[in-house]
Amino acid sequence: MTIRRGPAVGRSTRGPPVLSEDHPVSPGTPATAATAVVPDGRLDPAAKMTIGVLLVSAFVVILNETIMNVALPRLMVAFDVSADAVQWLATAFMLTMAVVIPATGYLLQRFSMRTVFMLAMGLFSTGTLLAGIAPGFEVLLGARVIQASGTAIMMPLLMTTVLDLVPPSRRGSVMGNVSIVISVAPAIGPTISGLILQFLPWRFMFLIVLPIALIALFAGARRLSRVAEAGTMPLSIPSILLAIPGFGGLVYGLSKIGGGHEGGGQGPDAGALVALAVAVVALAAFTLLQLRLQKKDKALLDLRPFTYRDFTISLVLMVLAMVSLFGVIILLPIYLQNVRGLDTLGTGLLLLPGGLLMGLLAPFVGRMYDKVGPRPLMVPGAVLLAAVMFSYSRLASDTPIWWLLVLHLAMSVSFAFIFTPAFTTGLNPLPHRLHSHGAAVLSTLQQLGGAAGTALLVGIMASSTAAAALAGSTAVEAQVQGFRHGFLTAAIVSLSLIVLSLFLRRRSTEPAA
Repeated sequence: MTIRRGPAVGRSTRGPPVLSEDHPVSPGTPATAATAVVPDGRLDPAAKMTIGVLLVSAFVVILNETIMNVALPRLMVAFDVSADAVQWLATAFMLTMAVVIPATGYLLQRFSMRTVFMLAMGLFSTGTLLAGIAPGFEVLLGARVIQASGTAIMMPLLMTTVLDLVPPSRRGSVMGNVSIVISVAPAIGPTISGLILQFLPWRFMFLIVLPIALIALFAGARRLSRVAEAGTMPLSIPSILLAIPGFGGLVYGLSKIGGGHEGGGQGPDAGALVALAVAVVALAAFTLLQLRLQKKDKALLDLRPFTYRDFTISLVLMVLAMVSLFGVIILLPIYLQNVRGLDTLGTGLLLLPGGLLMGLLAPFVGRMYDKVGPRPLMVPGAVLLAAVMFSYSRLASDTPIWWLLVLHLAMSVSFAFIFTPAFTTGLNPLPHRLHSHGAAVLSTLQQLGGAAGTALLVGIMASSTAAAALAGSTAVEAQVQGFRHGFLTAAIVSLSLIVLSLFLRRRSTEPAA
């Protein structure tokens, strides 16, 4: 498609994609394919470099989303703060992500790739430095907010760039690498932090990451485009004012419900329910406003990707998969430590092989996707995931550790066969003008899916544990009963993935100009 400037519906407000200063894409060239592929079918070296820099950067920033979870008890002692206070280091990160991600569709339409990248990595590097030298808890909390602001921008930037530079026939292979960032980085974050905390002070969780972030920042500043034309789309202030309580309130309410059951059997506090109610009203108003603004191409988050069938089905599938993934990321370490008595290092080492296996399989699955499409990969993956979750629901206090490792490896294989086909199939049908908004919608609902999964599974686990304790079970038996019900819920969610996978088309490509 020819990319033109102007506010008319259907026209791009972004400048022509540019791989680097030495490999510009001419304004009349289709943005998705031709100039990124050399005659023998391989990607242009400049495109590989661009995507490589973004992959490394995205992996580093997404890793920090879960890296703090294991360190919270250590930080309670270091800063002499309560459990409720220290939880804000994780909650504030999620809240910031939920609020900023919806605005990335606008940022990617309004500014050049290099500008957005520099903003994302500059914020992340600044936040990481402040976190590493934080003299007090308040500074560390502010640093996490700054980190999250950069993290929120990076994932939509990566996916949008892949869609812009890689033709549909090759996207599965490249998206396989993207899925490493989406699924593996959050999964191994607690493992890496556990290893660091075993041998080094907590500050090294940030100080080790900082040089990598700075190298990526300077590499991107040199390699990414400096001459891409910026758009002229105005910023919708009312949309921002509605997005903050809408997306932020939803994640806050879900996180409070998911983390508020330690007392056993007590329902969510009134603040969480009020936050959810406000979020529903704000999101309804936000949606109506975007539907009106997108007619003039002025929406903060364009919702037209939902008019594409495969995008909507894949999005629902991804959200449900994130419910299972994040629920297990939370439940399994608690089971290993509270019931089986493993320390944080032992727990991290047990979960590490699964994360590595998922990363190793992702490029292979991407290449298979380019050959066979989504269904031959996703249906077996969803069946395997459901089988693993039902097996987890049969856990006992003496389940062999080797069997837990086998189940975690099988679960990692199932997610490898689900994630890459799901978001590749969902994003492929979108025209160029909707790439950035589709990536922003996908990233936003991933965050909401993770928060909902944590709230749902932890809430069910806690309620079941409390009920078993009241019925006279011992503390360990009550906990095991809670874990069983939590994993059974994840298994039921996984069954819906099988059904949804059957509705995906075998081949879904970007429409012609």
